[in-house]
Amino acid sequence: MDMISIFFLLFLAALGWFWFDSLRALEIARNMGKHVCRNYNLQFLDDTVANIGLALVRDKTGRRVLRRTYRFLFTETGNTRLEGRLVLLGDKVESVTMEPYRIMP
Repeated sequence: MDMISIFFLLFLAALGWFWFDSLRALEIARNMGKHVCRNYNLQFLDDTVANIGLALVRDKTGRRVLRRTYRFLFTETGNTRLEGRLVLLGDKVESVTMEPYRIMP
């Protein structure tokens, strides 16, 4: 095998790893969005999250990991669509923020 073929195979392997890692992170974010909404008695809309950011950062131990930011929609009454954001650092949830909403009695 020549060097170009080896680099091409390595590129395909890296692309495959990134694809499957992204699918796993997307599933973690979707499950966490559902969990947060269920805990606060909110409705998780569209049953999905959308990736809106990707960065290579260092975690607490100094290891390089991907920080992914996801957006999801929720409602408290069914009449409004509010936005939440979920940040994953590697495969761990770093933060969850949500737009202010009315707490229903």
